[in-house]
Order: sequence, then structure tokens, then C-alpha cells
Amino acid sequence: MPRLTKRIVDRIEVDRARDFILWDSDLPGFGLRVKPSEVRSYLVQYRNAHGRSRRLTIGRHGVITPDEARRQARLALADVSRGQDPASERKARRSLPTLADLADRYLAEHARPKKKPRSVEEDERMLRLYVLPALGHHEVVNVTRPDVGKLHHDLREKPIRANRVLALMSKMFTLAEQWGLRPDGSNPCRHVEHYRESKRERFLSSGELARLGEALAEVQRQQTESGPAIAAIRLLVLTGCRRSEILRLRWEHVDFERRCLRLSDSKTGARTVPLNEHAWVVLSELERASEWVLPGAKPGAPFVGLTRPWHRIRSQAGLEDVRLHDLRHSFASVAAGS
Repeated sequence: MPRLTKRIVDRIEVDRARDFILWDSDLPGFGLRVKPSEVRSYLVQYRNAHGRSRRLTIGRHGVITPDEARRQARLALADVSRGQDPASERKARRSLPTLADLADRYLAEHARPKKKPRSVEEDERMLRLYVLPALGHHEVVNVTRPDVGKLHHDLREKPIRANRVLALMSKMFTLAEQWGLRPDGSNPCRHVEHYRESKRERFLSSGELARLGEALAEVQRQQTESGPAIAAIRLLVLTGCRRSEILRLRWEHVDFERRCLRLSDSKTGARTVPLNEHAWVVLSELERASEWVLPGAKPGAPFVGLTRPWHRIRSQAGLEDVRLHDLRHSFASVAAGS
């Protein structure tokens, strides 16, 4: 048994038929496993407090040096002498759920059964874009307030988004406590201060509404945007409904006789939306080839993807600072003008 050095490890011949271990002459229990694939890994072998043999892999040769591996092996053997079991403890740590695991459970057991589809989509989006890239690999029990604070700070240029992400994470960690994944009262989102939110309200003037109407008429004439996209924008302006209410509108919700929309599952609960003359005309001119007022490209599915058409149309109308949500704010102006 030689003393393991870089020179010796590099010169070891591989047995193409099996693994074998070369033990170090200086430190009992410290060795090198050599695989037929030529992968060389340092390990330490010991007996735990119950007399059972355990092996703990330290790292690959080339990633760490023999001296560094020997140092880590000494530390592990010192832990064993104090009654610890490093290999079992590592295995237990690897089985701990990560924040990505918590996110899956949150969506499956809380969000999807209890929240509206639009809210679930927003949760999935925030998890995908912000939470999981930053903290998804962290173990749930080890996520700290500084971890959460850094993510919140990184989103400071979007204060509303930062606060929504913080609220989502706070709910997830509250559930983690209920599910026994963290100690009670350990929510790391506590005491992370929300950013001040400035409510932004943008109303279109009569001139801007006219430019928007002209842009919609032009893209309809040139057929550069889809019919559902054009109708959706018109209905947002003319009804004051939310985007989700218009995009998920079914014909069964449209009462042409009484000229109203009967929304059974809006954000604020069931409600009736009166239709003015212009909105009634828009709906009357649409085909009824689907259960959806605004059918999508996929058969049987509603229209989605309004953001990009809206960006093109608003640019053509010279309304680059107007959001789709702002069209609801302008509904009162439309009613007054009508």
C-alpha cells in the first residue's frame, strides 16, 4: 500500500473488468476507487457507532488533490470518533426536499385545487422566471432570510413584481411549516420589507382612442393581426372587463336579448356586465364556430397570446406606454363619449 500522491494516482493502470480500491499507507480507511471507465475517486471507509461498515465518497481525482482528499478524510474520521456517521448524514441531506420540490407540491396541493386558473398561471410564471432560477436547488429547511432578501432586492426595478414574488414565497413557506418541512415560526420571508407600490393609472384621451380605433381598423383591413386579437382589444375598451374575462368568454355567457354578459367566475365573483351598442355590434359580428367567443388556433381552446399583437397595434397607434390593463381604465371615457 503506497502513500497516495498525484504521481502514483495518475500512473495507476485501470482494470477494464472491475472496480478496485487502492488504500493509502499513511491514513487507515482512506483510499482511491478506480473504475473501468478510468474515473478515480477518493473515499474513506469506517465503522459507525453500530459497527456497520460505511463508505463516504470525498471527490474525484483532478477536481481535488490527494492531499486535500486526505485532509477531508481525516475530518470525516474525526467526526466518526465523536459518534457521527458522515455517510448516513450526507444521504439524509440529499433526501431533503428542495425549493423546487416545495414548488411542485404547492402547485399540486394548494394552487391548482384552490385558486383560479389565471392565478395558477401567474404563480407558475413567477416560479419559473424568478424563484426557481435563484433558489430552486436550495433545501427548503436551509433557505434563509438573506436568501429571500437578495431575490427581493434583485427585483427592485420591478417593485410590484418583487412584492408579488415575496408574497408567493411567504405562502409556500407557511405551507412548508404546516407540512413539517420547516420548524414553526421559521418563515424566512418574515421581516423582509415590501417595496412601496405606486399605483399607475393611465387613461386614454378621446384622441388616443381614435388613433387606437384607426389602428385596429387598419390591421383588420390588411389582415396583419388575427380576428380574435382585434376583437379582444375592442371588447376590453368597450366593456371594462379584465383580460382573462374576455379571453375566456364563452357564448353561453353572452345574453344578446338583454344585451349583457353574465360572468359566473370573474375575479370578484359572479356579475353581470351591460353591453353598450358598440360592444354588442362587435360580438354580433363574430362567428360562433366554437364554444369560445374568441377561439384559439388549437381546436377547442380559447385564444391566447394577446400581448404581442397588442404591442404591435399600440406601436402603430403611437401608444407605446399603454398597457392592456389600461384599457379597462379608459372604459369610463368610452362610455362618456358614447
